[in-house]
Amino acid sequence: MKLKICGMKYPDNILEVGALLPDYMGFIFWEKSARYFDGIIPELPKSIRKAGVFVNGTVEEIVKKIKKYDLQAVQLHGNESVAFCSNLKNNIDSTIEIIKVFSVNDNFNFEVLKPFEEVSDYFLFDTKGKLPGGNGTTFDWKVLEKYPSTKPFFLSGGIGIEELEAVKQIVKTNLPVYAIDINSKFEIEPGLKNKELLKLMVERF
Repeated sequence: MKLKICGMKYPDNILEVGALLPDYMGFIFWEKSARYFDGIIPELPKSIRKAGVFVNGTVEEIVKKIKKYDLQAVQLHGNESVAFCSNLKNNIDSTIEIIKVFSVNDNFNFEVLKPFEEVSDYFLFDTKGKLPGGNGTTFDWKVLEKYPSTKPFFLSGGIGIEELEAVKQIVKTNLPVYAIDINSKFEIEPGLKNKELLKLMVERF
């Protein structure tokens, strides 16, 4: 299981977190976010995949950010259509991963995923809330028992150290959990991560 630390913002903090060698680090390119990133990403270990998080951005905007920040993954956190994902896929290098996000509640209809299977590399399930992400709450993971696909997915939404054992139980099932995505439960303030708490998480992971 991989680890993604999302919502990075400050260069010094990015380096501190990078030293823990997560598999992914996420940078949010949605201007309304408190974790909006518009800075310089310092040199990181090559093993860390940089993911750009977008909310209903244009293909042009996404391609521009990929080039500017040398992104290895694109996380689509808005209402992007299958056609949009397909268009994006045709306009970026095939090595760049597309992660399509779905906000989940108790009544989530997994049938909506099917058309996206061929135009994304991974799904990401987050908690349905007021914001596209970073709401700091978990959804009822029992809903995932209805997951009908073999497509690997990221599990997100209010995951902290307290949830780690429950995450490990999910991983023991046949569900294709590829990674967990952590953010707000490890912050001192939006975008500033608590490196000691993260270190503890990495040690227990």
